[in-house]
Amino acid sequence: MQIALSRTAPADIESDALILLQFEGVPLDHLKPHLQTAYDSGEIAGKAMEMTLVHHPAGFRATRVLLAGAGKGERFATAELRNGIGAAIRHLKSRKIKNAALALDANYSTAEFVAAAVEGAILGDYDPEALKTEKSTLLESFTVGVAAENPGLEEAMERSRIVAEAQNFTREVANEPPNQLTPLALADRARKMAETYGLECEVLDQDRMKQLGMGTLLGVAQGSLAPPALILLRYKPEGETKAAHLGLVGKGVTFDTGGISIKPSENMEKMKFDMAGGAAVLGAMQAIAQLKPPIAITGIVPAVENMPGGRAQRPGDIVKSLSGKTVEVLNTDAEGRLILADALTYAKQIGCTHLVDAATLTGSIVIALGTLNSGVFTNDTAMLDRWMDAARTQGERMWQMPMDEEYKEQLKSVYADLPNIGGRPGGSITAAWFLREFADGTPWVHLDIAGTAWLDDAKPWMAKGATGVPVRSFVHLALNWQD
Repeated sequence: MQIALSRTAPADIESDALILLQFEGVPLDHLKPHLQTAYDSGEIAGKAMEMTLVHHPAGFRATRVLLAGAGKGERFATAELRNGIGAAIRHLKSRKIKNAALALDANYSTAEFVAAAVEGAILGDYDPEALKTEKSTLLESFTVGVAAENPGLEEAMERSRIVAEAQNFTREVANEPPNQLTPLALADRARKMAETYGLECEVLDQDRMKQLGMGTLLGVAQGSLAPPALILLRYKPEGETKAAHLGLVGKGVTFDTGGISIKPSENMEKMKFDMAGGAAVLGAMQAIAQLKPPIAITGIVPAVENMPGGRAQRPGDIVKSLSGKTVEVLNTDAEGRLILADALTYAKQIGCTHLVDAATLTGSIVIALGTLNSGVFTNDTAMLDRWMDAARTQGERMWQMPMDEEYKEQLKSVYADLPNIGGRPGGSITAAWFLREFADGTPWVHLDIAGTAWLDDAKPWMAKGATGVPVRSFVHLALNWQD
């Protein structure tokens, strides 16, 4: 998609469709005479996601005008614009329209709103059709018309294009079927992306992980014929850098049957997205390579397939982690925390001073927060503040979960240092406590994205399937890092 900025008056923008924001109770002056009946009848009310397409509007060069409902003006912010433009683009795509424009008035002609509009258009244009023979119409161009000479508009547009394309790359990877996206295939995707964008890429194979002593990761992988991989992507800034070294760690279970503790067959096909956290790390690193923040960043993705083969890990097995701690495996379907344990330890060993992990870790977080918010856990208040600021700015909903010491009491084993589950009560919290044992004293944030990484049904602004959470927040955290 070609992205452009225009300072042309809305009436003079040439396009197949010009998008205008329609707020509740505020008829558009230049269209009101032609749409008075629709305004009076309430057909055009301006409610969020309401779309009204007007053909050959008088006084406009655009072939069509799309009135995109924006809701109440006092509640309108960048998140609403991002979703609204995504919905508008999907509405236009369904009508085979290939070129669209948006006119923003002076109140919204800022870098933040221009960036949100571009992200919405690129995210809305994506459909998971890579393996279909017939594909839907893709938008060829999107123009943002502004009514004020504010600084940084072109830079904001380019930055948002890079981030949105990286988020779509994440969605594309997470949507791939498990017969094609094995752990080694995921590593190959990482290598190709790294080569394209100038990142260092290293992949540790099974033998190397055995030499290092990554017993919790390898225990999960041993039931599958597909070998595991530990993917490392390194970004090193040029010149003077920050003292910190940020580690982004993403769970990469390319398919999760649950192992011997096998899942119910219903909806098991969705377990291809159990590597959504890992995909988000790859997408974030793609954007980071182009935007060049002043901080060293390593992306780490432990990639495995969790299968119930004859060599599979059993409930009751005890494995030794890279950290030296032993873990009693009480449930093989609690595998994500096992692979992340070794990945977090390795991140510290290679010099990461701050850690953020993202994982579709527990069903418990979906019970607690539904599908609107990701759960956030931490061992460090300052690190939490950095993260929550990034998430709020990027419109990715997050909610801090408790980590009282008493929850740790559920993680006791007679036979090993830790069990891999702590019982049903507070399941997402005890899972986070398990990971905290391996983050140890390193400032760390854990994101449980089990409820937000996937859409079971399409939204007006986004296709069904992988969402790409939390790519935007990862990138914002890196770009705005302050020692």
